Amino acid sequence: MTALTIRLPNSLHAKIRELAARDDISVNQFIASAAGEKLASILTVDYLRQEAAQGRRQDFDRFLQAVPDVPDEADRT
Repeated sequence: MTALTIRLPNSLHAKIRELAARDDISVNQFIASAAGEKLASILTVDYLRQEAAQGRRQDFDRFLQAVPDVPDEADRT
């Protein structure tokens, strides 16, 4: 495990302390969890961009044509 010193505005630190206490976890756990969530979201966007770059418009159009043309649920009522 690595130790890291960060500087936070007092107001942000106070809010993190409050939310960590509410979840009955340490400030350390709260910040580690927040960093993990941010990392996961960035990696997901990167993955989706890579996948999209490999896609072909003609394949998308072919699959889209296979979707039945039916009215929305809201239009049926």
